[in-house]
Amino acid sequence: MTRQDPRVAIVMGSDSDWPTMRAAADALDEFAVAYEADVVSAHRMPDEMLAFGRNAHSRGIRVVIAGAGGAAHLPGMLAAVTPLPVIGVPVPLRHLDGLDSLLSIVQMPSGVPVATVAIGNARNAGLLAVRILAT
Repeated sequence: MTRQDPRVAIVMGSDSDWPTMRAAADALDEFAVAYEADVVSAHRMPDEMLAFGRNAHSRGIRVVIAGAGGAAHLPGMLAAVTPLPVIGVPVPLRHLDGLDSLLSIVQMPSGVPVATVAIGNARNAGLLAVRILAT
C-alpha cells in the first residue's frame, strides 16, 4: 500500500477500515497522486500516531486523510500535532452507522481544524486532497 515519493498519507485506526478507505486511494490513483497507506491507531499505538503526525510534513507528505470509526479520535489527534491539512473520514461501524464517528470528527475545538467528509465517503476525501494539492 505504499507508493514512491508519497504526497498524501491515508491512515486509519484499524485494518478493518481499509475497505472504506480504499476509495480515497482509488481517487488518488485516478489523478496519479502518490500516496502511502498505513494503520496508525490513536488508541492502540498512540506513540506511533504522534510520531507519524509530527514527522509527516518532513517526509514530503502534503495532506493527511485519516479514517476512523467509533470514538474516531485519529483525525483530531493528528490535526493537533501536524501543520498539514487533515481530512477526516468517519468510518461506519455496526453500531450507530458511523454517526458517532461523524460527530467525533466534525466537533473539533477552535484552532484544530479537520475537514470532514460524509460517513464512509473516502472518495471525496481523496478528491479533496487532489484539490488541495492543485492549489
